[in-house]
Amino acid sequence: MSDQHNKDIDHITGVETTGHEWDGLKELNNPAPRWWVWVWIATIIWSIGYWVIYPAWPTLSGNTKGTLGYSQYTELEASQAEILARQDQYLSSFEQASYDQIANDEELNAFAYAGGNALFKNNCATCHGAGGQGAVGYPNLTDDDWLWGGELADIEQTIRYGIRSGHDEARISQMPAFGRDELLEKEEIESVVGYVLSLSSDEGADASSEGAEIFANNCASCHGEDAKGGRDFGAPNLSDAIWLYGGDRETVYETVYNSRSGIMPNWEGKLDENAIRQLTVYVHGLGGGEGVGAVVEEVAEIAPDVIEDPMSDAIEAVENVVEEVSEEVSEVTDSSVDASAEPSVEEGVEEEAVEDDTTTE
Repeated sequence: MSDQHNKDIDHITGVETTGHEWDGLKELNNPAPRWWVWVWIATIIWSIGYWVIYPAWPTLSGNTKGTLGYSQYTELEASQAEILARQDQYLSSFEQASYDQIANDEELNAFAYAGGNALFKNNCATCHGAGGQGAVGYPNLTDDDWLWGGELADIEQTIRYGIRSGHDEARISQMPAFGRDELLEKEEIESVVGYVLSLSSDEGADASSEGAEIFANNCASCHGEDAKGGRDFGAPNLSDAIWLYGGDRETVYETVYNSRSGIMPNWEGKLDENAIRQLTVYVHGLGGGEGVGAVVEEVAEIAPDVIEDPMSDAIEAVENVVEEVSEEVSEVTDSSVDASAEPSVEEGVEEEAVEDDTTTE
């Protein structure tokens, strides 16, 4: 007998079942929606077109190249070419411009800052932090405390040649290890550490203490008699509360006893001239730079001319009203007061007073 006569038809919907039943529930053999079938067919056609146009099938020599010749490498090359083309619009001007000209040219300054930002994240952020805030042993580049100077020329030299990097032009400073080299006794080190810590304290330093004398004899030649440091040889300012390695007693004792000798790599030969100059502009603009282009100085120079006080108009209006009222009151007073009531001594007294003041000056 044919299976046609054995079909199980659901008596409620009139649809044939698949023959599957679970706990009295039968599965209906409904056909797929027509729209779904057309989408399915379209995806098959699209996949065949994709295999033809783009790289797809693996072969002994690699993979099929596709009629478009597309690859991630060609896309990367095209993107890089576009970036280089945009850079070329500014590079020629940037190469010839001085730092003063860059600071005064909004587009060149933005170009340098953007390039320096990318370079900083790729080369400097590992030590100085993504925002240049520094860490223990790595200087904070956002404040105004500089060991070697914060002007553009100073920053460029530091970036270009490094510090104790091994380059012939590298910046080098050498603090004696007063304890390790037995230059001072432990008690003397304790005394001078106490004095150094007191330099930045609220109470102030005791110039007559034993530590002050030891400091004057052993440390002042580099850090200065006022302990404000010396940028010519990278001696830190000890009178503020900014510490590179830490300002607690134990850390300062370790610094005096064993000395410190951090290293910054030189970037000359690793980065091109434009990259070094872009980094210089970026580091200078982080907030602690000095001289031309420094954030603080730019604000101080621009503010009086560009930034208007929102209350100035209101204050001027009030002053005008007060002046008008004063004039009206003065007129009423002059007309109502008898001249005989005026002081008998008028111009003579005032003129003498003025002459006396002038003579005194």
